Amino acid sequence: MRVPFNRVAPRTAVDSARSTLAALTVSVGTAGLAAAAARPGLLALVDQHAAAVRDSLDGDRRPLTAATLAGYAEGVRAAAVEHGWVPPSGPVDWSEPEWLLTRLVAVCALARALDRT
Repeated sequence: MRVPFNRVAPRTAVDSARSTLAALTVSVGTAGLAAAAARPGLLALVDQHAAAVRDSLDGDRRPLTAATLAGYAEGVRAAAVEHGWVPPSGPVDWSEPEWLLTRLVAVCALARALDRT
């Protein structure tokens, strides 16, 4: 039995978005969210970034999706790399994280919230 292309493409896009978010979570999200849970100031900062991401994606008017979050994260990271940013090669000092890492951890927090709904 053949499956129509229009039934396969959306699942592939969702799988790709989830894969992107999973890789982001492994690279910075898990450690960043754990650090935020232990540091109230960092947690507040991540929450502020999450609100800004939600706002930029019109999250108050339409629900956030894995695809929108993955696209946002990829865009932010690509722009940073284009401007010379290099991902950390070792442990991150979460007492004073750079803007980009905090933003990406916020995306992970939003993605985690999606998984819970």
